[in-house]
Amino acid sequence: MKEKIKVHVADDHMILIEGIIAMLNTDSEIEVVGHSLTGLQVVEWFKTNKADILVLDINMPELDGIEVLKRFNKKALRQKIIMLSSYDDVKLVQELTTYGADGFISKTSAGEHIVKAIKSVQSGIPYFSDDIKEGLFNLAIGQNVAEGNRPDATPEDASLISELTDREIEVLKLVASEYSTPEIADQLLISTNTVETYRKKLLKKLKVKNAVGLAMFAVKHRMI
Repeated sequence: MKEKIKVHVADDHMILIEGIIAMLNTDSEIEVVGHSLTGLQVVEWFKTNKADILVLDINMPELDGIEVLKRFNKKALRQKIIMLSSYDDVKLVQELTTYGADGFISKTSAGEHIVKAIKSVQSGIPYFSDDIKEGLFNLAIGQNVAEGNRPDATPEDASLISELTDREIEVLKLVASEYSTPEIADQLLISTNTVETYRKKLLKKLKVKNAVGLAMFAVKHRMI
């Protein structure tokens, strides 16, 4: 039997938590293993418990979602996190991805996207609503143009790109094009374990936190 995706839900309104849990309970592949009402409760829960996915509200008492992300990032915890918020500010979303967020959905569309987002992030594919995704890519492209429209906008970036092998570049392009690990394996005729090894190498070489960072790096440097 396929192991269920374990989810922890964090929001400062119990009624919203209950609504999300009710939606997730309708999917046989997902299991809610805990919930928190404050950012501090989230941090404390993860000290002794584990979940595959953390659904995290930005506006939380005691510690907000951004501070929770920073703490996880500081401790190098590779926790998959989907941010839940009423905000759609692209620069805020970009900031959240630098701290390790793997997805971003609005509270108003949570019912439509939450299950799909969880399954996507669990499979290694970042999940953002179409408008957020377009905004992120446009922002990256705009920054590229502002820097002179050069694929190697900085000496540091040029050095990072020069360290990539041809196969790593292939994997990077496919990750940025939203291919899942099994799809990349089929495309390149390699095992899924090998794809995951390339992903880890890319994260380390390009100094980014997750697949979102890889995608934005590829877009900024016109690799897709």
